[in-house]
Amino acid sequence: MKLDGYTRLAAVVANPIKHSISPFIHNRAFEATATNGAYVAWEIEASDLAETVANIRRYQMFGINLSMPYKEQVIPYLDELSDEARLIGAVNTVVNDNGTLIGYNTDGKGFFKSLPSFTITGKKMTLLGAGGAAKSILAQAILDGVSQISVFIRSVSMEKTRPYLDKLQEQTGFKVDLYALEDVPVLQERIAESDLLVNATSVGMDSQSSPVPESINLPENILVADIIYQPFETPFLKWARSQGNPAVNGLGMLLYQAAEAFQLWTGKEMPTEEIWQSLTEKYQ
Repeated sequence: MKLDGYTRLAAVVANPIKHSISPFIHNRAFEATATNGAYVAWEIEASDLAETVANIRRYQMFGINLSMPYKEQVIPYLDELSDEARLIGAVNTVVNDNGTLIGYNTDGKGFFKSLPSFTITGKKMTLLGAGGAAKSILAQAILDGVSQISVFIRSVSMEKTRPYLDKLQEQTGFKVDLYALEDVPVLQERIAESDLLVNATSVGMDSQSSPVPESINLPENILVADIIYQPFETPFLKWARSQGNPAVNGLGMLLYQAAEAFQLWTGKEMPTEEIWQSLTEKYQ
């Protein structure tokens, strides 16, 4: 990579962020597309967020990515929001459009791009969890014309999640069905009629636990996805594959949400296949 007076910066902003693999992905992409750019990781305090966003304009940056805890906090400092960012209530990509800062959320798009030969339009989805990643998948599915969504969360989180789903219904006219994860017969019933089952919780990162009981039977053609990619195969994915179902981990979501951001910044397509190769070698 050649750095000179014309090099434009992009960065990922979060706390903590030093472990991020986004610099690896984006710098590979800059190099492969002969784009004069460099991508770095900025670990900042909340009190520096406004100044950090102002620096996107000041230094004529491509823009920034955001991770926890700044995806929601960044919104007041932006000029515009895309449809999906407004629905999700969170931004993971800021684009500097000649000094106008536009907030996008590429997580949901990245997730659906990562599913091999699957489109959510007109399909039914069962989603486990209602955190940030779940919201982005939920909102994107609605924008893409999903026919029905069942969300399962622990009963203690019910009251916290309802207002978000009510607001979503107000904005889109789409009613999401909400259930308690502990209600196994209903979970079985909904999974049995779904085309896609997604774990959007962090359960399984310990390589031990699974968000659903092993007694659940999967219908033959359901696609199973986990947003976790470390471990590469969670107990949830192992369980799905043992029933003969296709199963996908979260590494593709990470790559394709980055590819969406890269395209928004540069107008170029990220060479995802080439980068995917390096990623799987790194994480498998």
